Amino acid sequence: MSPTSSAPVALVTGAAGGLGSATIKKLSDAGWQVIAAVRTPEALSALPLGLGSVTPVVLDVTDPDSIHAAATTVAPVLADHGLDALVNNAGVIVQGPVELVPPHALRRQFEINVLGQIAVTQAFLPALRRAGGRVVNVGAVTARTAVPFFGPVAASKAALASLNDTLRLELKFLGVDVVLVEPGALETEIFNKADKAAADDGWAGETEARQRYVKALGDAQAAAAKQKATPVEKAAGTLTKAITTRRPATRYLIGQDARALSFLRILPDRFRDGLLLRTLGLSRASYPKPAESAHAR
Repeated sequence: MSPTSSAPVALVTGAAGGLGSATIKKLSDAGWQVIAAVRTPEALSALPLGLGSVTPVVLDVTDPDSIHAAATTVAPVLADHGLDALVNNAGVIVQGPVELVPPHALRRQFEINVLGQIAVTQAFLPALRRAGGRVVNVGAVTARTAVPFFGPVAASKAALASLNDTLRLELKFLGVDVVLVEPGALETEIFNKADKAAADDGWAGETEARQRYVKALGDAQAAAAKQKATPVEKAAGTLTKAITTRRPATRYLIGQDARALSFLRILPDRFRDGLLLRTLGLSRASYPKPAESAHAR
């Protein structure tokens, strides 16, 4: 990529993932130059490097030194023009019952999905201001409507959504747009990675507490498997629109499930809770009544 290129420039974090990789290809096809950021050198092999318009860079959003090094590396590419779009796509999913999620896993969730996104945004804001660019944050519809066993990721994305809205107000007068994209379930490997991470992290709590959730987790997973996930190519199309369109909306939903969950937000809490629990097969009648405690007697 030449520092003197007249093509618009986007930096995409989480570039080796399904959504990131598909978005890079669409941006390249649309004539954009793309700085593709991945967490480790090993992840570089997953990038679509056959495209001449893609420049790889290693950037760990949780490591201030890595962020600084990446910003220094791409500074000649941005030159005087600056950065037209920063796409905060890097993220992880920590899942499971809140009672059982280990503190270190919950901490990692927020370090990557919230603190890391803001750290990267802060580092590239000077370049974004020079270009009159745009920040596009990839959130999740569960930030609007909580779903059982996705509390950690929903909480992190809700925090990101709040910061997104604040940045949209704070940066508008400086000529920088801020947009939030909220996918539902996607046909990517991120959920398989979440399952593996949960297995690696293990569960907090006593054995009795873990056993309490075994059937509920199985029922919820079976119900979720029946839901239609959005193909990653379609999701990348919406994300690319948020990046490239001249007058972007403030928010974009991706997927029928995202639109449905967004609608549920307006329903009364108890009604919405019952509807979600029934949909996920978590009707109270399906589970044994907890043993009566000594206090109750």
